[in-house]
Amino acid sequence: MRQQLLAAAALAAFAMSASGQEPMKIAVIGLVHSHAWGHLPKMVAGKPATLVGVAETIPDLVAEAKKIGVADNLIYSDYNKMLDEKRPDIVWAFVENNRHLEIAKACAPRKIHLMFEKPLASTYKDAVAIQALAKQHGIQILTNYQMAWWASNYTAKALADNGTLGTVYRLRGVVGHGGPSSEGARNKYFFDWLTDPEKNGAGALMDFGCYNALWALMYLGRPETVYATVNRLQPQRFPKVEDNATIVLHWKNGSGLFEGSWDLPRSFQELEIFGREGSAVMTNGKVEVRKGRQPAANADILPLVPEKAEPIAYMISAIRSGKPVEGMTAIDINVGVIEIIEAAKASVKTGKPVRMTADAKK
Repeated sequence: MRQQLLAAAALAAFAMSASGQEPMKIAVIGLVHSHAWGHLPKMVAGKPATLVGVAETIPDLVAEAKKIGVADNLIYSDYNKMLDEKRPDIVWAFVENNRHLEIAKACAPRKIHLMFEKPLASTYKDAVAIQALAKQHGIQILTNYQMAWWASNYTAKALADNGTLGTVYRLRGVVGHGGPSSEGARNKYFFDWLTDPEKNGAGALMDFGCYNALWALMYLGRPETVYATVNRLQPQRFPKVEDNATIVLHWKNGSGLFEGSWDLPRSFQELEIFGREGSAVMTNGKVEVRKGRQPAANADILPLVPEKAEPIAYMISAIRSGKPVEGMTAIDINVGVIEIIEAAKASVKTGKPVRMTADAKK
């Protein structure tokens, strides 16, 4: 609750600081991703950008959008028409992972900046193509992760960077919950594509493995080898994809064990960072630190500055400043995330570790 209040205050402060400038226009393409429903109300309220259009063809989802205040004149069935008529500065796409390249091809030549829900793409080939489009047309692309707006994430990274833990050499990440719901219109269409290996890119391996791959790159960089195994613990519920995945990463001077699951008894988004002198456990709103054999102590967590506390605010800040989107949501690191997941999928097929090639654009 405290973090939510701080985030709301930060957003209000950001909006006030930008009050002397023309509000940026944002449009939404697709509503089949259930994350849309957590963000759309803020866009309807104009915080911190003006909503100018929502493109969706599924009647059930259009009806849901209208329930939360999206006006009839903002609804489009053709997103290309919406882009041409409304000329948004930013598009936030809530579509299937394998449609991200399609949306990038529509927005990049129009110089429209893009936000995707994680991951960046369903395949490494598509991720590289999206990266190339962004560079060619000079647009910003942000890959949104819920945890990218947690102050605790940056507190933990600072402890690793400033030497508090000693040399960091090992990571352990657990991300997941009891599996996606298929109840109600907002969840039904999400469940349908999330459990499709082509549209999602995999099952839990992609859905939660991308968080783990992002942490791995953030702390230790590109690994040398990737080894992965998966389980189908609920084949009747998830007949097409795995619902439990384990990824083991190896670096010259480090290792990582990462788990992503749709079978957990409760929600987890937890990273443990091990150094030679101490360790830290990071969750939302908390970083617990242990130095050697000393008792655990909670680190002080400083709130994020307004322009880095929320995805739309950060995108606006990046566009106005002319600085590239950086850190966890940046394009290059998220291409790397998909490279790791693709290697993990190859490892699952062969039962062997996959060595990462020297050329990241393999």
